[in-house]
Amino acid sequence: MTLPGTYRLLGVLLLTCLLASCGAGKGSSADSASAPMGAGEQPLPDTLRVGTLYSPSSYFLYREQPMGYEYELISKFAADHQLPMKVEIADNFHELLTMLKTGKVNVLAYEIPRTAEYKSQVLHCGPLTENHQVLVQRKNEGQPLITDVTQLPGKKVYVEKDSKYYYRLQNLNRELGGGIQIMPIAKDSVVTEDMIDMVERGEIPLTVIDSDIARISRTYYDHIDVSLAVGMEQTASWAVAPSDTTLARAIDTWTRDGKTASASKGIYRRYYELSKQLPDADSGNTDVPQGAMLGGGRISQYDEIFKRYAKEINWDWRLLAAQAYNESHFDVNVVSWAGARGLMQLMPRTASAMGLPAGQITDPELNVKAAVKVIAELDKLFKPKVQDREERIKFIVAAYNSGQAHVLDAITIASKSGHNPKVWSGEVEQALLLKSNPQFYRDPDVKYGYFKGTQTVDYVKRVMNTYAAYKAKIPL
Repeated sequence: MTLPGTYRLLGVLLLTCLLASCGAGKGSSADSASAPMGAGEQPLPDTLRVGTLYSPSSYFLYREQPMGYEYELISKFAADHQLPMKVEIADNFHELLTMLKTGKVNVLAYEIPRTAEYKSQVLHCGPLTENHQVLVQRKNEGQPLITDVTQLPGKKVYVEKDSKYYYRLQNLNRELGGGIQIMPIAKDSVVTEDMIDMVERGEIPLTVIDSDIARISRTYYDHIDVSLAVGMEQTASWAVAPSDTTLARAIDTWTRDGKTASASKGIYRRYYELSKQLPDADSGNTDVPQGAMLGGGRISQYDEIFKRYAKEINWDWRLLAAQAYNESHFDVNVVSWAGARGLMQLMPRTASAMGLPAGQITDPELNVKAAVKVIAELDKLFKPKVQDREERIKFIVAAYNSGQAHVLDAITIASKSGHNPKVWSGEVEQALLLKSNPQFYRDPDVKYGYFKGTQTVDYVKRVMNTYAAYKAKIPL
């Protein structure tokens, strides 16, 4: 699957390379550093052709911007070496390796296991990743956590059938003399992230995942613990073709550079440590916003701004205020993990596309003005697809949170899976949740790949519930 060259966000947004770097806990591969310089060795390529896979850590789209830990890191390498970059997305790991073997790409910015099997096919280079499988369990007040694998006999552990997690549990069960109740779930019904959601909601007690996925998952959930390792540590890194020692050496040298290491800490923190939850997500209250109204018929100190600009899109100003509350809690200085800023949490490139300079992005009135332009563009986009205005608002709110690309994909999935593509609640929202499943995001008609839709689904519910609360207490 080839990465689309451009994405429409409100008419114009181009794919660009983001500045990023490697994270804490990652070292440098030494394979290529000691490789001798050959007489016929080639210079760095004119264009860095990068192969990767959709995943929460390697590559995904968020609000029409390419993101992902591995993507940002390889983008930083390309920028530092003044190399134009082109990204190719493979459908699976085998295709990824084939891309490198056939010369379609010249580097794989993805975790390629450093095993004998792959060392014969590629030249490893770049940041070294240490990974292992961990137990996912819910933190319940008053209940002790499992702290040793010897406590697993007698416990039910749910994993994807015939997955690496399933086989690891079987081996562990034999090592412990039996007793672990391994509960396989068909792969066509769930994926790893679904299992984590199920543990968080208390629907299953335990599951097993890779530690890198676990680190990211902790930023979405407050109630899961992933501290217990249940598998041996494995290493992985990027890779180039065996003959491409020049590129491998350049990547290794860059990885070890002090500036790269220093910059990496902030990027690592953004993906693996900063919370990605919505405000008040831990409260469990999606009905009435806590502390969201000033009293005396006022919602916030920005009410007049909301009233002024809501007229431009024919919205109830209380709906615009509800969206702002769920974006920023009316804090103009808050910055999200992805870099969104201001009252309405605009991404810098989105703000720029709407005519708002970076230096003024936290100005309350200008931020709302630009956000209203975004909403107006989204309304134009979805109007032919969802004619009912009240229903269309939910699609707009969802697209404001996730980016329009994923909502368009969700409409496609809804149409193909028997859901009503013109209704959000219980229909297209369910289709959006399927975008974390390879069975759906690899569909040829689904254009924008992997996305974790749970937050967007929750966001729409929170905005609409906040709006209902405002309508009940605040006069129009």
